[in-house]
Amino acid sequence: MEKTPEKVWNNCLKFIQDNISEQNFETWFQPIRPIKLKQNILTVEVPSKFFYEWLEENYIDLIKATIKKELGKEGKLLYNIIVNNNNSQSISLPSINRKINANPEHYLPSGAVEKKFKNPFIIPGLKKVQINSQLNINYSFENFIEGSCNRLARSAGFAVAQKPAGTSFNPLLIYGGVGLGKTHLAHAIGIKAKEVHPEKTVLYVSAEKFTQQFIESIRNNTTNDFSHFYQMIDILIIDDVQFFSSKEKTQDIFFHIFNHLHQNNKQIILTSDRAPVDLTGMEQRLLSRFKWGLSADLQQPDLETRIAILKKKIQIDGIDITNDVIEYLAYSITTNIRELEGALISLLAQASLNKKEISIALAREMIDRFVKNTTREVSIDYIQKVVCDYFELSIDTLKSKTRKRNIVQARQLAMYFSKQLTKSSLANIGARCGGKDHATVLHACKTVNNLVDTDKDFRLYVQELEKKFTLP
Repeated sequence: MEKTPEKVWNNCLKFIQDNISEQNFETWFQPIRPIKLKQNILTVEVPSKFFYEWLEENYIDLIKATIKKELGKEGKLLYNIIVNNNNSQSISLPSINRKINANPEHYLPSGAVEKKFKNPFIIPGLKKVQINSQLNINYSFENFIEGSCNRLARSAGFAVAQKPAGTSFNPLLIYGGVGLGKTHLAHAIGIKAKEVHPEKTVLYVSAEKFTQQFIESIRNNTTNDFSHFYQMIDILIIDDVQFFSSKEKTQDIFFHIFNHLHQNNKQIILTSDRAPVDLTGMEQRLLSRFKWGLSADLQQPDLETRIAILKKKIQIDGIDITNDVIEYLAYSITTNIRELEGALISLLAQASLNKKEISIALAREMIDRFVKNTTREVSIDYIQKVVCDYFELSIDTLKSKTRKRNIVQARQLAMYFSKQLTKSSLANIGARCGGKDHATVLHACKTVNNLVDTDKDFRLYVQELEKKFTLP
């Protein structure tokens, strides 16, 4: 029976399919089209130069064995590569007898037309290990302050950087509110992974950028190249994955890329502004994969972490700021690390431009004028800290159950100023002052007002504390 290119290639596919995963078979071999068989040379058509490079780099031994099996010892494979989809221009490249490390550009004839799809992350003419990872070197583990609010996520991220795809944290999904350090941690993982494993390809990309590239690839009819590019990455970091919500085609292409990477022991790192269970507009099959590994949350930073972040920042910048100013900032801005650092920068700018000394008064003025998204009231924590400093007490002592007169009065003053200067409920104030109820807070406020009228020394306490808070 006369051999045809179709029959020979179909026999090859049967052998290949038995030796690789179904996903890899569908991705890398089903798109190949046999076009010519001359003597013992089979010519097949592949979609792109990258496709050719990937086959030769990853499946050369399997392909050789298959061709020898079908065409004998003298059997050879020739690739026909489409380099311009619009007018079907193509070039022919031979299969080589070893895994290639060289760029297939070396085999291109001069004047060959480049394929239209150009991924912005790949540097033309360079090997895949030289892809620009898009990592910000300032977002390293050394600059990431660890605290109870982020310890799990940081520890998991560090483990992933040391052993990409070698832990059970694949994928690693880091989630949390705005400004809590998700992007910083994602970059830090990528930077550390490149240090430990320089041979691996790392890529950071926002979900929005990924979507834009995918839309562009549809417009240019280069979705295969888009998919193949992302399937070659060893450590893929997608930031703000919630952006994929309700984008069905983007979710579909990412689903296949995710499957390919995971099945080929590649590491996937995702960030989101909410937990997987709260992601709406996402396909269930994608959400289920997000839950395969570890989902670690970043919580609002505690006081110690906020102070440490500010101290680290001024240390890096070589600036001298007194502890009371640092503590005022840390007590005043409690929910957002990005805003906390922004407040420090604004404070430094105000001091420099207006030639003013960096003081609590300037910090208070700056926060009131420039930190628009932060409440203008001081926090309960800061009020307690000022009262404790004034009476030379520890926070723990203030919140204790002791009935010593000086401590009771300090506690009552903390409750009084918390009611005056914050919008917190009486129940919340009481809970923050040692687990007291709202009736205790009401009693404390009445007691302070009575003592101001009857006790000269106590009135002085209140007046001096008012100056510290600049109570109008």
